[in-house]
Amino acid sequence: MKTVVVIGGGITGLSALYELQKWTKTNSVGVRLVLTEASNQLGGKIRTLTQNGFMMEAGADSIVARKMESMSLIEELGLEQDVVYNATGRSFIYMDGELKPIPEDAVFGIPASLESLATSSLVSAEGKVAALKDFYTKNDSFTKNDSIGSFLEYFLGTELVEKQIAPVLSGVYSGRLSDLTIASTLPYLIDYKEKYGSIIKGLEANKQQFKGGERKFLSFQNGLSTLIDALEAKLDTVEILKNTKATKIEKVDSRYHVGLGNQDIIEADYVILSIPHTAAESLLDDPKLQHEFSGLKNSSLISVYVGFDVPDSILPADGTGFITANTEELTCNACTWTSRKWEHTSTSGNLLVRLFYKSSLPSFSSLKEMDQDELLEIALGDIRKSLGITAAPIASVVTNWTDQMPNYLITHPKSVAALESKLAADYPGILLAGCSYYGVGIPNCIENGVESARKIMDRF
Repeated sequence: MKTVVVIGGGITGLSALYELQKWTKTNSVGVRLVLTEASNQLGGKIRTLTQNGFMMEAGADSIVARKMESMSLIEELGLEQDVVYNATGRSFIYMDGELKPIPEDAVFGIPASLESLATSSLVSAEGKVAALKDFYTKNDSFTKNDSIGSFLEYFLGTELVEKQIAPVLSGVYSGRLSDLTIASTLPYLIDYKEKYGSIIKGLEANKQQFKGGERKFLSFQNGLSTLIDALEAKLDTVEILKNTKATKIEKVDSRYHVGLGNQDIIEADYVILSIPHTAAESLLDDPKLQHEFSGLKNSSLISVYVGFDVPDSILPADGTGFITANTEELTCNACTWTSRKWEHTSTSGNLLVRLFYKSSLPSFSSLKEMDQDELLEIALGDIRKSLGITAAPIASVVTNWTDQMPNYLITHPKSVAALESKLAADYPGILLAGCSYYGVGIPNCIENGVESARKIMDRF
């Protein structure tokens, strides 16, 4: 009997095992399926916590609805009745000491109409005139492998990018726009430029793709851990080993010996490394792979939830959060008004907010050395300044994701392709999987897990 070992019990690894288990049952294939997870619970960056009537997600807080609804996973797991959708509202940018609305007719802060550009309160008249270059300048040199920052600044001007687009887009993709490729962020923009002669015109012509309905994101009544718990319950033929860290992988003839922290060894025919690339590199411990692994970069994120015994209604009625344009004014990068965006997160209707602090912050080197109480004080200072709330918190959760947030630099696709090539040649039974390589959203991770499973199926 052949053995497949999945290392890492996040959503990617669970999805791979779920797909493999379905295949083995449908086709009566005798395969031993094993999952090793270093911590005492599954889910990776998906982790739901509750405290004093508030529900908080320590990692990812939602799923892009249009991507998830194209899959059958929710129905297969019987979770249709548990799905909840976000409430819609305006997002703001904190600038010059006040909250200024991001134009409603915008995609990642990029105007999706001439009117959206003209009415923006975030950009000066000179900045708006500079952005008109997009309407009369052809693209003669940019490809999808070029910097998204350089591309947008060339056609839309520096001011619009710095004040309105970069705060939004950098927040989504966790990096400076100059370091991110068009391909890894918004590849369709270059297609729009070619087809319509203008980025803005292209977004306007396709705006329904981005604004087609109010329910953009989904979660579950009892939090995103519902998805993890349902997958775990379904994996009835999988050996799930929690509190079991994989420590080393050795190739022995045509198989792999997976060493565990408890000194056990599992002999495997196939191994899916559904773990951060730094952990994968350590497990393989092969100098021939160091160069390729070194091309992959991580960033860090500190998340601070704060709940108050004050009504959610004290915030602007149509808002769901803000992004910080200038971190000299506030320390945080962004603040989500969680109880406003997700009604199920506050049983009493009291205010719950979440603040984000990313490693791109000039002050991050000092923030990462602070304990949870000190970080909470930093967050409360940002809340007082931006929202005017001085009440004492009744709930808080601080989570530090140090060096665990993938940062897709311009060289990322080449590094991944090189790693895949070397692994195929030297370790043909080992597959890389997860957000370190193939996309950060939960649907991306699920799709990657399924794809990894199918690669193994094809080899039987």
